[in-house]
Amino acid sequence: MCWHPFPGFTGLIFGPVIFAGIWVIAYFTKEFASYNLDPKNKDGAFDPFLNRYIRIAEFVIGLATGSIVLLVGSSALHAQGGRVPWFYSSPLLLLAWSVVLGVAFMVWLIHNYEEYQHGNPHTKLAYSISETLGFSSVACFGFGYVALIFLVTR
Repeated sequence: MCWHPFPGFTGLIFGPVIFAGIWVIAYFTKEFASYNLDPKNKDGAFDPFLNRYIRIAEFVIGLATGSIVLLVGSSALHAQGGRVPWFYSSPLLLLAWSVVLGVAFMVWLIHNYEEYQHGNPHTKLAYSISETLGFSSVACFGFGYVALIFLVTR
């Protein structure tokens, strides 16, 4: 008898795998122990970048949550007794990972910038976690959408 994973297993596991893979790349490509967040040592120079990063994260989170609501809502109204078909579970979980990682990215980035403004160094670890959260959110969003496209069009 062969064990079969539950619906959504791939999406549930793939999010942390993406995170781990991106973190390894982000961490081991950093050359210095700490980094200056303000370009050219100008106080507050990171603020415009912070606003852009937060806005991009909000945009991705909005698209992901909108997609989840639209798919679940339309399936609940038109499909199998108000349930989403099982094969949508992995892409939906990847979109959910995108939301969770995107929110974590915004909180982490703001927290670390505040720490930096109080004189604490922006370490290699903090920098790599910032990059990992942001890029993992976008990667989960992209993989989730591609998987949805393949499932919807097959």
